[in-house]
Amino acid sequence: MGCNEIYNLIPFFALFSSVLAITPNDTLNDSDWLLTIKSNLSDPAGVLKNWSPNSSICSWYGLSCSYDQAHVIGLNLSGSGLSGLIPPEFSWLTSLEILDLSSNFLSGPIPPEFGRLQNLRELLLYSNSLTGNIPREIGLLNNLRVLRLGNNMLAGEITPSIGNLTELEVLGIAYCQLNGSIPVEIGNLKQLILLDLQQNALSGLMPMEIGDCKELRNFAASNNMLEGDIPSSMGNLQSLEILNLANNSLFGSVPAALSHLRNLKYLNLLGNRLSGGIPSELNQLPQLEVLDLSGNNLSGSITLFSSELKRLKVLVLSNNLLTGSIPKNFCNGSSNLQVFSLSQNAFSSSFPLELLCCSSIQQLDLSNNDFHGQLPSGLDQLRKVTDLYLNNNSFDGNLPPEIGNMSNLEFLSLYDNMMTGNIPVEVGKLRKLSILYLYDNYMSGSIPLELTNSSGLTQIDFFGNQFKGQIPATIGKLKYLVLLQLRQNDLSGPIPTSLGYCKELQMLSLGDNKLSGTLPSTFSSLSELSLLSLYNNSFQGPLPESLFHLKNLQIINLSNNNFSGSILPLTGSDSLTLLDLTNNSFSGPIPSRLTLSKNLTRLRLAHNLLTGKIPLEFSKLIELNFLDLSSNCLTGELAPELSNSRKLEHLLLSNNRFYGTIPSWIGNLKGLGELDLSSNNFNGAVPAKLGNCSNLLKLSLNNNKLSGQMPPEIGNLHFLNVLNLERNNLSGLIPSTIQQCENLFELRISENNLAGSIPNELGKLTELQVILDLSYNQLSGEIPSSLGNLVKLERLNLSFNHLRGRVPSSLGKLSSLHRVNLSYNHLEGQLPSTFSAFPQTSFVGNDGLCGLPLVSCSRSQTIDGVVLSNGAVAGIIVAIVFTSTVICLALIYIMLRIWCAWRKVAISSSDISGNELSGEDNKWVEYGDEVGGIGDYKRVKSMALSTSQDKQVFAKASIFHPKMDP
Repeated sequence: MGCNEIYNLIPFFALFSSVLAITPNDTLNDSDWLLTIKSNLSDPAGVLKNWSPNSSICSWYGLSCSYDQAHVIGLNLSGSGLSGLIPPEFSWLTSLEILDLSSNFLSGPIPPEFGRLQNLRELLLYSNSLTGNIPREIGLLNNLRVLRLGNNMLAGEITPSIGNLTELEVLGIAYCQLNGSIPVEIGNLKQLILLDLQQNALSGLMPMEIGDCKELRNFAASNNMLEGDIPSSMGNLQSLEILNLANNSLFGSVPAALSHLRNLKYLNLLGNRLSGGIPSELNQLPQLEVLDLSGNNLSGSITLFSSELKRLKVLVLSNNLLTGSIPKNFCNGSSNLQVFSLSQNAFSSSFPLELLCCSSIQQLDLSNNDFHGQLPSGLDQLRKVTDLYLNNNSFDGNLPPEIGNMSNLEFLSLYDNMMTGNIPVEVGKLRKLSILYLYDNYMSGSIPLELTNSSGLTQIDFFGNQFKGQIPATIGKLKYLVLLQLRQNDLSGPIPTSLGYCKELQMLSLGDNKLSGTLPSTFSSLSELSLLSLYNNSFQGPLPESLFHLKNLQIINLSNNNFSGSILPLTGSDSLTLLDLTNNSFSGPIPSRLTLSKNLTRLRLAHNLLTGKIPLEFSKLIELNFLDLSSNCLTGELAPELSNSRKLEHLLLSNNRFYGTIPSWIGNLKGLGELDLSSNNFNGAVPAKLGNCSNLLKLSLNNNKLSGQMPPEIGNLHFLNVLNLERNNLSGLIPSTIQQCENLFELRISENNLAGSIPNELGKLTELQVILDLSYNQLSGEIPSSLGNLVKLERLNLSFNHLRGRVPSSLGKLSSLHRVNLSYNHLEGQLPSTFSAFPQTSFVGNDGLCGLPLVSCSRSQTIDGVVLSNGAVAGIIVAIVFTSTVICLALIYIMLRIWCAWRKVAISSSDISGNELSGEDNKWVEYGDEVGGIGDYKRVKSMALSTSQDKQVFAKASIFHPKMDP
């Protein structure tokens, strides 16, 4: 032995010497120590009552004595109901060979004094509540064969001193809270047969030294955090029969060395990160019965053959990346395969016909792949199959009628495929069938009456198909039916009366069909019913009063029908968690008895004809999460009793006749996400305490009679998406704190009396998308250019205010805007060019606005495409007026000169006779007519000249005519 090895053993020798140095008092014998132990334990069952000095120690409960009855060699107190700490006085029973304290209620640490029990061969402390570490003194028990400490709350690392227990055959420390790595010293346990480490928090690599435990038959280390490769030294464990390493973080490939384990019966590697292909060498394990490689990253094709693994009963390869096809000789007549699962892989082919040779299969799972095509008619060759999982594939076509020959079939799962056609009547031959899942397909036709011959059915789920016709009248023959799910089909007609004979029924879902009629009174026999869902049908009439006797109902959804009358028959159960009667014609008051369902979380009674007040007893509904009473005829004030429902997230009371002020206690509902009190008669101010509802997403108080200012505390609602305060009598300014509602995408505060300017801070609400509506208020000032930051905004309405100034050019950059209304303000100037696509009605009532779609702004107001200022425009107008005046004066001057010349001519010819003058006149007229014509006369008149006879004659003279050319 080297110096280093001797040095490493010094602490162990010191520990051993210190333990042996403590010797018991010679005056005390085993009975004294046992009585001391009894006094320190709690014994409610009285199993230790015969431990008495008045009787022989060897007759005491649980004790075994030596042959000469001089010493206690065995103590078995398993399952005795004892509690308390383990007394260290056990260590003075030095002749003990077996100590069994398992399956009690003992707590505290394992006494390190146990290291004195040098003769101990079996120490059984499992299934208690022990805490602390495994004491290193355990390593002193050289004769120990069995150590079982599992199912406790032991923590810390596995002490390396366990490696000193060279005689140990059984080590069980599963179901604790141990951490650290598996000590390499475990390889010293050459006699070890069973090693159970499962369900701890062990990590690190698996030691190669474990391959030295050549006698090991059962090794379980599942449900830990082990990582790294599976050591190839595992192939040395020739005696190994059970290897369970499931649910760790092991990676790398499945070692081919495992094929050396010729005695291996059970191999479980599920839930790791193993990759690569499945080694074909595993076919060399002749004793293998169970192989589970599921939940890894294995790829490639299947290389295993049940024809070679003749004892193989269970093969689970699900949840990997396997592809390809099933080997042709996968099964033969000698195969014993009973369970085969390929679910959640990447197989893509038609149904593998090779499986039809596996006549011994009882459970076949091909789900969650991409198998396609029609199911083979030879499926009935699998006569022993009890569970057939083909769901979540792409199978199409009809369900083959031969399936009716699979007489042992109990579970048939075909949901989420593309199956079409009818349900074959042969299904009625499956007398053992318990569960039938056909949902999410395209099957059609009627539900065959023969189906009800499968009298063992407990669950039927046909959701999301195209079945039509009526529910079979003989449905009542299914006495054991627990689930009937037929929603989202095209079923019509009434609910069969016989359904009331399915007395085991717990869940009935018939929603989204075309069913009609009234509910049968036989429903009162469905005493186990917990879910009743009939929404989106055409049921009508009052509810049978007998429904009151259904005491186990938890979920009721009768929404979107034509039921009428009172809802009292639905209040018989005190176990209701959800009640949805939306969109019916129920009337009368809300029954106070409803509040006996103290676990009610969702209550939806909207769109009915309910009257009266909210019952005061609603204060008992402390678990209520969703309350929707909107669109009824309810009245009264909001009672403070509702404030007890502190878990409310949705409070919807719109379209009723509630009145009074909005109570401030609503601010105590910290989890409130939606508050809708719109279209009522509430008055007074918006309570500032609403700002305490920091999780509020939607606040609708519109269409009431609220007054006063918008509280600045509204800015505390940082998660608010929708704020609707329109059609009230609110006044004052829009608070700048609204900028803190940075998640708003809809803001409506129109039709109030809000005044002042539009806050620049609104431009910080960059998530606004649906609408910003400030119309019909008294807002003034200019439109802030910051609104151009609202790049997601789709609708903007600022109409009917007193806004002035120009429309900011930044608004033209709102590319998402598809509706805008700036009408009836005092805006002026040119509109952004991008607004040309909007109708004129969006801008009417602003006399100073111009630009498309309104009349174009004057060209004189633009030079080189630049819009002129108001001063420049005024100057140009003055210049035009001045120039026009000068031209007019010049024309008048010229006309006066011509007139004067004409007068002279007239005076000089005054001696001419009247007949001559008349002839001259005619000449002027003819000349004028020939040259000028009537068109030129009219043109002169159009210049607003005088219409006197003199000027008319003069206007026809050839002297003036050229001046009139256009």
